[in-house]
Amino acid sequence: QVQLVESGGGSVQAGVSLRLSCAASGRTFSSYIMGWFRQAPGKEREFVAAISPAGWTKNYADAVKGRSTISRDNAKNTMYLQMNTLKPEDAATYYCAAKTDDTYGYTARYDYWGQGTQVTVSS
Repeated sequence: QVQLVESGGGSVQAGVSLRLSCAASGRTFSSYIMGWFRQAPGKEREFVAAISPAGWTKNYADAVKGRSTISRDNAKNTMYLQMNTLKPEDAATYYCAAKTDDTYGYTARYDYWGQGTQVTVSS
């Protein structure tokens, strides 16, 4: 089992950058597929990005591709999401998630979730 804590959210203006962090507990962080999801008010939660256990494979949603970079530091049990050129439509609560089974790919069926960190983007 793993516990996840997100940080780095805040209220920013459109066009700036933001880096979100996800700190994980436990000694097996390096065995987890890690993902970022987001949920805006009144909308369903959506996939943002995911990274393989060793960090070699990365997937991005079209909405953030080219503007965002997912990374992880297994020595620090931490995952990151660097988001650049933020847009008002990026405003949401961002959640990190973890799983070990890749049967359903990287965009769904995560087992562990953090509490979320809120990102507000003003135009």
